[in-house]
Amino acid sequence: MDVADVVREADEAGLRLIRFLWCGNDGTVRAKASSRHGLEGRLAGGIGLTVGMQAMNGLDQLQPVDGMGPVGEVRLVPDLDTFRVLPYAPHAGAVLTDHVALDGEPAPVCQRSFLKRMEAYLAERGLVLRAAFENEFSLATREDGRYVPIDSGLCFSTIATTAAQDYADELAAALEAQDIALEQYYAELGHGQQEISTGHAPALQAADEQLLVRETIRGVAARHGLVASLAPKPWPDNAGNGAHVHFSLWAGERNRFHDGSAPDLLSGEARAFIAGVLEHLPGLCGLAAPSFNSYHRLVPQYWAGAFVCWGHDNREAPVRVASVFRGSEEASTNAELKACDASCNPYLALGGLIAAGLDGLERGLEPPEPVEVDPATIDEDERERRGIVRLPETQEEALDALAADQLLIGALGSVLAESYLAVRRSEWAAYSEGDETFEQQGHFEKY
Repeated sequence: MDVADVVREADEAGLRLIRFLWCGNDGTVRAKASSRHGLEGRLAGGIGLTVGMQAMNGLDQLQPVDGMGPVGEVRLVPDLDTFRVLPYAPHAGAVLTDHVALDGEPAPVCQRSFLKRMEAYLAERGLVLRAAFENEFSLATREDGRYVPIDSGLCFSTIATTAAQDYADELAAALEAQDIALEQYYAELGHGQQEISTGHAPALQAADEQLLVRETIRGVAARHGLVASLAPKPWPDNAGNGAHVHFSLWAGERNRFHDGSAPDLLSGEARAFIAGVLEHLPGLCGLAAPSFNSYHRLVPQYWAGAFVCWGHDNREAPVRVASVFRGSEEASTNAELKACDASCNPYLALGGLIAAGLDGLERGLEPPEPVEVDPATIDEDERERRGIVRLPETQEEALDALAADQLLIGALGSVLAESYLAVRRSEWAAYSEGDETFEQQGHFEKY
């Protein structure tokens, strides 16, 4: 699309505001909007934004990051191909944006540009990462200052499905209107908990659509007088919400994760890529499960994946190799990163995933023996012998693991890495001093 195409579609839809969306180091989706007046210029040249926004944490507390104070500006420059009319927001549309420096170059802090760089490294090997997010979220009403789940149904219960059916219908229609393929929808384990899966797409498109999906889940909920939360652990005594990433490598129409001659149909490239992910998984948690709230979900025997391991259809492994579907074996060969949630910036999570997997490919790594049981049931000495170590147990540990992972830090670059760690570490400090109520208030409606 070009500027004229977007303006024409905006006029045909009667739009009054176009949101220029981005996701910050704190994982929240933010926006500045252009009215129809002057839209052409803003679509071409962007909207101004203070550099300080990338030093803002999830509590809107500005962190002392060098070069990200009150002086300086970047431009929110839209990718016009991401333009959507927003079916849940009256007379509104949206575009996804890059942070661009005043000289026209990608700003070093731009997370979307980081993912583009990682995609380019993969492209040098003739490969494309295709990914899909599987989002769990919770629907609630507000009652006397409390968040109350809309149902107390059972996992996959039709009673819980019925409780949310009007919401689900509008959500499905809203995603379809935005050309986002909805694959499945069902009531999940927790009270008020839903889950949706969307179609596989190249990494950048998958990350863009993840922001649009998050916005749509919440926007439709607001129209129904509900609150939708994608927080990793919205209630202390209820199920956690993941944003599992299914991923595979492709060369043209060929799935390079698939090898029809292998006993488990998994290719050598897939094994090396998975080995790289496992090698860097503790640090990758700092990008994929990065919030204080994340570590109330990533605990053993809650099907979230709390130990460094992989397995075939093992939902207690943070990296699960999914079983294929008969008749579409090649197309359905993929792995799943379970140690991921929607408090992440999806550009950082997928970019980090590519960087880790690429390291496995370049070094020809071989993954350890797969774990085909719940790792928590393995004797501790046996776990130690096999390298089945515990993933970080707190946000602080995950950020320390990220800071110590020179490959991931090098891939991010010093500006992005420094600002990201400053923002997330400030959240650790703030929530460590607060209580359970403060934590819920700081996560429930922000993710």
